[in-house]
Amino acid sequence: MKVLTICGSPRPGGNTALALDEMENVFAEEGIDCERVTVGGRDIRGCIACGHCFEHGRCVFDDIVNEVAPKLAEADGLVVGAPVYYGSANGTVSAFLDRLFYSTGGQDKTMKVGAAFAVARRGGTSATYDELNKYFAISGMPIATGQYWNGVFGRERGEAAEDAEGMQQMRTLARNMAFLMKSVALGRERYGLPVKEPFQRTNFIR
Repeated sequence: MKVLTICGSPRPGGNTALALDEMENVFAEEGIDCERVTVGGRDIRGCIACGHCFEHGRCVFDDIVNEVAPKLAEADGLVVGAPVYYGSANGTVSAFLDRLFYSTGGQDKTMKVGAAFAVARRGGTSATYDELNKYFAISGMPIATGQYWNGVFGRERGEAAEDAEGMQQMRTLARNMAFLMKSVALGRERYGLPVKEPFQRTNFIR
């Protein structure tokens, strides 16, 4: 099994990366491969709703979003960690996720397991946690949970390691995610995936 982890922080070796390290150690213990992609320091523009991806199956901006799309297709689970900027995920990771999920709309993500966490100096983790989970929810992805709202505190590089509860949350989240991924794999083998009805799109009526 394989998990794709996304580091939304622009700081190499920062607190978001430390939290991912904690999760990836548990995945290794569980026999699950990990691949990390760091997007925080990349130049990623937002979606322009051009519709190119509908026609060509990839985003019109040929950058890291198109590089990650096939990795997502191969993964059994996706972890997104983001620092908190002004009470929400930093703009780079938001732009990345908007375009990644929109441009891979034709890629069936049903029952891929998603997990998210936020890192902050003090406030905004729960709002960012909610924000990130919406990408999974709209895509039919089960959301792995931990023992609290997944967040770690720390501002200066390395401070997250001092947040004992936060690091425990990361380990618990990874163990729960590993269990859920393995359970989904067993269920798929025995029962297959859920039957999907043709999508009924209802726009606002004038």
